[in-house]
Amino acid sequence: MQLLSQTLAAIQPIDRVAMAATQREIDYCLKPPGSLGKLESIARQIAGITGQVHNAIKRKAIVVMMADNGVYVEGVAMYPQDVTSIGADFVTSGRMGVNFLARAAQADIFAVDIGIQVDVDLPKVIKRKIRHGAANFLKEPAMSREEAIRAIEVGIEVTNDAIDQGYDLIGTGEIGIGNTTTSAAVLYAFTGAPLDRVVGRGAGLTDEALERKKNVIKQAMQLHRPDPDDPIDVLAKVGGLDIAGLTGTFLACAARRVPAVTDGLISNVAALTAMRLSPEAREYMIPSHLSSEPGAKLLREITGLEPMLDMDMRLGEGTGCALMFPIIEASLRMIEEMGTFAILGKSRDEIGDHIMAYRGKFPR
Repeated sequence: MQLLSQTLAAIQPIDRVAMAATQREIDYCLKPPGSLGKLESIARQIAGITGQVHNAIKRKAIVVMMADNGVYVEGVAMYPQDVTSIGADFVTSGRMGVNFLARAAQADIFAVDIGIQVDVDLPKVIKRKIRHGAANFLKEPAMSREEAIRAIEVGIEVTNDAIDQGYDLIGTGEIGIGNTTTSAAVLYAFTGAPLDRVVGRGAGLTDEALERKKNVIKQAMQLHRPDPDDPIDVLAKVGGLDIAGLTGTFLACAARRVPAVTDGLISNVAALTAMRLSPEAREYMIPSHLSSEPGAKLLREITGLEPMLDMDMRLGEGTGCALMFPIIEASLRMIEEMGTFAILGKSRDEIGDHIMAYRGKFPR
């Protein structure tokens, strides 16, 4: 608990002065104001995160949390549970979906066994197992409160290690059969939204299995009654170890002033959990894509994180983060490489005054 408390205490608001100075540089680029849209907002946000106007990404990583979920036995997933351990093998040997995208983005992967149901003996897996899979939350809490805290702290530790190695852009991914069920359960516990807005088909459930998934989540809520005002209680009762670990990743990035990129449903549920623990952590998050799971749209509404990409993806693993990395890097090149209004003999102050005057006369 000490590491979690220290991390939460270290999270501060982003630097608004640096953001304003960055906007001044963006507006001085030879283009209509705001014409590069979200690229401008990303550059401004990263300036607020780092406290610097001029930024460049040196090293990129995707933290992939791997864990199994006991609720699998209730028939809520289409694939066999040993796919999680196979995924650990594939992701560390470069054969998962995230791998080819990470290679294209020149990003590294930190694959963490935080709760796979079996022990995996793979040299590139970071072995930080809390327990051999979360329990079946239809019968008992997914984990103890102490285990939930330890899982969050594993995420903090792994992410701090990556940052200490010089990684300054962190993506978030996961591998775990049944984790769309745990994610939907956490989201339902926090929001109480209609189940149709929360629960999706995951890897491709039939209509019958989808209804079973909804009923399992509803019954678990009635059994455990997780406290929506206590994020750790929610994680412990109906969450997953991968969600808890990624919660720690988001918190560590915020505490260390490093941008964290969200992925799909599971990642964004972890992001929401981190926000519930520290509202300021949201300012350090950059959303990547809109998952095709229904809960993703609900998350967009309640977190305010507007996905940059909509590609009908729902694989997870951090795939959206890998796609987003080059866009983030491109945004930082804007004020470094674009020509400016200096070519017209105009100063930054003159351009800034001109834009302010125009917006005052012709408000948007």
